[in-house]
Amino acid sequence: MSYLNLPLLHVFHLVAEHGSFQAAANELNLPRSSVSKKIRQLEEFVGQPLLKRSTRHLHLTDIGRNLLSGTGELHAVLNNLHSLKEEALDSPKGKVKISASVLMGQRFLVPLLAALRQTYPEIELELSLDDRTVDLLEQKVDIAIRIGQLPDSSLIARKIGTKRWGWFASPDYLAMHGTPLSPAELEQHECLVFAGSTYRFNFWPFQHPTGHTETIEVKPAIQTDNSRVLVDMACAGLGIVMVDPMFIATECREGKLVPVLTDWQHPDSSPIHLLCLGQRSKAAQAVWQFLLAQWQQQGFTNLAN
Repeated sequence: MSYLNLPLLHVFHLVAEHGSFQAAANELNLPRSSVSKKIRQLEEFVGQPLLKRSTRHLHLTDIGRNLLSGTGELHAVLNNLHSLKEEALDSPKGKVKISASVLMGQRFLVPLLAALRQTYPEIELELSLDDRTVDLLEQKVDIAIRIGQLPDSSLIARKIGTKRWGWFASPDYLAMHGTPLSPAELEQHECLVFAGSTYRFNFWPFQHPTGHTETIEVKPAIQTDNSRVLVDMACAGLGIVMVDPMFIATECREGKLVPVLTDWQHPDSSPIHLLCLGQRSKAAQAVWQFLLAQWQQQGFTNLAN
């Protein structure tokens, strides 16, 4: 097949994939008549019809199926060339999917979206906030924020902070139930616990400045798999919650939550990473750099020190 027919072949593959001249035209940003003309030109070159046309459906002829099967690699090359052309554009464009936990996304991603959209108006953003750990490849995630140690993988990771924990309750709850002075007193209190389908964070560790450590198994008054709901319940006076102070800075500043058991510290901490797949699109690279720059300017990345 002559290299001059490669554009026609690209159109043929799109029509076959979508089963529609109009759908292929929409993807190519061409009139439907232009797509139909290109298919006729390819059929004239082959010398036989490639598609059977009916009122509602398109079907490949035997020759059409053979051509589609035999030119798959050429079509992949054309798609790759198209992607490279898009990557070379001055202004990044395309879809970028970002994944984070609910509180992390609400606290650190959502406030940046307006500026991000203003800086890169041609980038389409998809924000996936979920407290469950999702498979980045399976969910087609471009960029993710993850808490905890990372397994060995092909992902590119940049440490952007450190997660710590503290214990908090609303002033109304403490006025009604009293303020615990030691971890052991949590047995007499309502405790709000984060729990998923396979785990439950109901063992709360404490470390005293003297070095003494102890772990308390709290009985959940209410448990949830949504971190935002967990904080909202604490603000509503439903109990004591263990959460990262960084994630509830607004609630503490507004007086909705106050720290308890301040003589004790959580003995553990976990790194926070910004992750992405090894092969980033130009759009994903732009979003990656934007987020890092914004967090560094706001001092978020300093938490990693």
